[in-house]
Amino acid sequence: MARRKPPSTHGLAVVDKPAGVTSHDVVGMLRRKFGERQVGHAGTLDPDATGVLLVAVGRGTRLVRFLTDLGKTYTGEVVFGSATDTLDDSGGVTATYDMDGLELATVRDAARSLTGPIMQVPPMVSALKVDGRRLHELAREGIEVEREPRPVTVYRFEVEPTDDPLVFAIEVQCSKGTYVRSLADDLGRLCGGGAHLRRLRRTAVGSFTVAEAAAPDAVELQPLRVALRDYSNVTVDEPTAAMVRQGRVLPRFDGDGPWAVLDLDGELLAMYEPYRTTDAKPAVVIAP
Repeated sequence: MARRKPPSTHGLAVVDKPAGVTSHDVVGMLRRKFGERQVGHAGTLDPDATGVLLVAVGRGTRLVRFLTDLGKTYTGEVVFGSATDTLDDSGGVTATYDMDGLELATVRDAARSLTGPIMQVPPMVSALKVDGRRLHELAREGIEVEREPRPVTVYRFEVEPTDDPLVFAIEVQCSKGTYVRSLADDLGRLCGGGAHLRRLRRTAVGSFTVAEAAAPDAVELQPLRVALRDYSNVTVDEPTAAMVRQGRVLPRFDGDGPWAVLDLDGELLAMYEPYRTTDAKPAVVIAP
């Protein structure tokens, strides 16, 4: 059997995902655009959602887990008075509520109660896997399974009124793994009825914002070192760089880590993490 040729194109694409395509669809688009098979995204966006999707190419795919760990910022609208089976406006209405007279102060109080460390049950319509199957696949078959609550953190949950008294604009800054659809559903229940989410847009992943994102067909690759700009960067001399390329354990760098290790030319060599009490070891070596 012929061996697959190693990737020759490496980097990070900051994509502004359009509505109506899946995150996996975007990966396929970039495989064709850059002529590489080794492409992966960091953090799924719902098909109807838009905004920042970080996509790694070539050796950059080894860094996906560090990109996934970055916090996220979203905007959207919460529609009060109706709940849906998907918790957003792509699903069917499961219940309606008379919520006329809902006040901004009430919604903001509910949002404050959902801010900070919370336990959140993942929605059935999500990409999370249970026993090897994605929840949305089970949901399409009419199967609902028990989901364990998971700890997430909502750092900021802002609410503003709109021209519609039952629609409120939100901005949420949160940890990885947070479902904004679930926050909208919780907000509805805490306000004495029900609600669902619409117009979800991810405006930032870590320091990567929509201002620097581009459509899949227009996006350009950024150097691998850019992918780890939200982490501590350490520049090493050539003798140390040679040890990094070999995956050697090194004395711990300053700070708590992890550390993106660069050579004197500013090229990314590896990601190191704390090891024992005085050392650092490679989490992933990027340099060939």
